[in-house]
Amino acid sequence: MNRLESNIYISELDSICSQDLPWEKLAGKTLSLSGATGMIGSFLIDVIMRKNRINHLGCRILAIGRSEEKARARLPYFDNALFKFEEMDITERGVMPSGPSDFVIHLASSTHPRQYASNPVGTICSNVDGLHNLLEYSSEHGARLLFASSVEVYGENRGDVERFDEEYCGYIDCNTLRACYTESKRLGETMCQAYRSQKSVETVIARIARVYGPTLLPDDSKALSQFMHKALCHQNVVLKSSGTQHFSYLHVADAVSGLLYALLLGVDGEAYNLADPSSDVTLRDLAMMVASAGNVEVVFDLPDAEEAAGYSKASIALMDGSKMRELGWIPFKGIKDGVAETLSVLQNLEAE
Repeated sequence: MNRLESNIYISELDSICSQDLPWEKLAGKTLSLSGATGMIGSFLIDVIMRKNRINHLGCRILAIGRSEEKARARLPYFDNALFKFEEMDITERGVMPSGPSDFVIHLASSTHPRQYASNPVGTICSNVDGLHNLLEYSSEHGARLLFASSVEVYGENRGDVERFDEEYCGYIDCNTLRACYTESKRLGETMCQAYRSQKSVETVIARIARVYGPTLLPDDSKALSQFMHKALCHQNVVLKSSGTQHFSYLHVADAVSGLLYALLLGVDGEAYNLADPSSDVTLRDLAMMVASAGNVEVVFDLPDAEEAAGYSKASIALMDGSKMRELGWIPFKGIKDGVAETLSVLQNLEAE
């Protein structure tokens, strides 16, 4: 079975396809996106290709990634006239997709703690050089660009708010290795504003909560992803701290629907938090949730030095998503159901 044969997965795609979005803005247009084989990118492509199939949207996808081999294994659309894959490293200086686009989404980014520690330069380049290339490309073709930023731009809560709204600025120690991700995301947002001002590129920024879902990649080293990998292998879930960290999470289906709302309805130059308060949970409770769904136990173990160096130091990072709701976005996957359904889909995929 592949994910497109899963009834649960298809229902998630159809839930987005049926949302009250101005889909006509994508009709007959070209959407380019980097990070096409990632957790969010592959789900987003599945949504658009599903919409093309059931509603004849006619939206062309230009998918950008480093490996065609990986893309062929991940994206079953190479024989579809509305899909094109371009193999390129978007971080290389001056690299651009071939041909024009109407919309661009920059998703390519290192999102794994081990990569922050082992490849900090690559982490910075994907968020800065890759974005620079796509901003130049958008300027050249008059495309509207959506930059996928992160909750991590807020840094650590200073103890003065319960939730981060889009105006909040917390504490970040920029003189650390771990800052490679947060500071490059912050710089990316500033680059979007610079291109708006100097080159009239329409840009929207989506600050996304911690994402999980059935398009999870095997090498994903984020905490929730590790919990799920353990449960899928019928091994105990390993918690590498006391688990008191309190974070906002978001199912990939809600992340993708939020990105589409921001892309099609977001105000030029604005940033939007993609977060669902029903999915705010402590790391300990999250581990227990995954363990319960996977019929395993939770055990405690300290991380090794390299892994620890990549971890966020934030202990409370809850986001205020009310600004996104003003656009009409309503997340539909609560954390408990989302975790259980994600494990169910992945278990069925691994059983084949």
